[in-house]
Amino acid sequence: MAAEQRDLDEVLEKFKKHRAVMTEELHKVIVGQDAVIDQILAAIFTGGHCLLVGVPGLAKTLLVSTIARILDVSFKRIQFTPDLMPSDITGTNVLDESETGQRSFRFVEGPVFTNILLADEINRTPPKTQAALLQAMQEREVTIGQTTYPLPDPFFVIATQNPIEQEGTYPLPEAQLDRFMFNIIVDYPTLDEEERILSATSHAEKPEVKKVLSGKAIQFLQKKIAEVAVAPLTIKYVTRLVRATRPGDPSAPKFIKELVDWGAGPRAGLNLIAGAKAVAAMAGRPDINVDDVRRVAIPVLRHRISTNFQAQAEGLSTENLINRLIAEIPEEKVKKYE
Repeated sequence: MAAEQRDLDEVLEKFKKHRAVMTEELHKVIVGQDAVIDQILAAIFTGGHCLLVGVPGLAKTLLVSTIARILDVSFKRIQFTPDLMPSDITGTNVLDESETGQRSFRFVEGPVFTNILLADEINRTPPKTQAALLQAMQEREVTIGQTTYPLPDPFFVIATQNPIEQEGTYPLPEAQLDRFMFNIIVDYPTLDEEERILSATSHAEKPEVKKVLSGKAIQFLQKKIAEVAVAPLTIKYVTRLVRATRPGDPSAPKFIKELVDWGAGPRAGLNLIAGAKAVAAMAGRPDINVDDVRRVAIPVLRHRISTNFQAQAEGLSTENLINRLIAEIPEEKVKKYE
């Protein structure tokens, strides 16, 4: 057991250094956005999917494609449009005719058969096409006709969404939103960062990034990060935090009962623990604490809580309510023997 622990400690210490190198390489291309980068990496190394929400022009697509280059994995991008069909994502069977005249169906893979799939402006396509990603995101496989095809491993969906333009869009259903581990808000750069962006783009040469990890290395690290220890008290805290988001639960605070229509399900708790494991692993630690859970609480919970009209009338967002919950729900204390 002690040897296994030493092995985990060594792997996490190397991972901490690799994460620093990855961030350094990303910053050759991307200015700022440290929290966004950390959250995307946390999702990737725990096998989760991300939804990036931000106005156009914030380098969301560039960020994802650069991460794919650094990780040395395959990358494909789908521009979602109203006329996009499910078969444009998953692939389809085509009829082939041999030289002897024999005909047979052959499956042609769609762009979903990749390691990192960028679903650009996912809310621009109808629910029928959005649903083509559900099986891929949950089971990591695609069923065409009577045949099921496994997707490459690792496999991640990173979707983008424009929060300000609602004309001609189809909001994601709650069932699909819940399959995203993180809902990440990509905000405007600071004054200093925007000046650096303009300065960098005024030069002709493009920075080159080096490959840091391979697909097999990601799979190995995912297994090791899953071994990061979680104390029973931390599990109790996560359970209480998630249950407190549900207005029908007896443990929910009064403000949740008044301002929330429905709260987070059990998948939120699983993602809180997985995200906290990634945060601890990126810091080189073999166990998680409540602060790690709090760091990932907003991106995990913001798309799993529905506020009512009263909250909207008072100008309260889900982030406001999550921060208030974090402040109100105390950490479990270890009982002392007297």
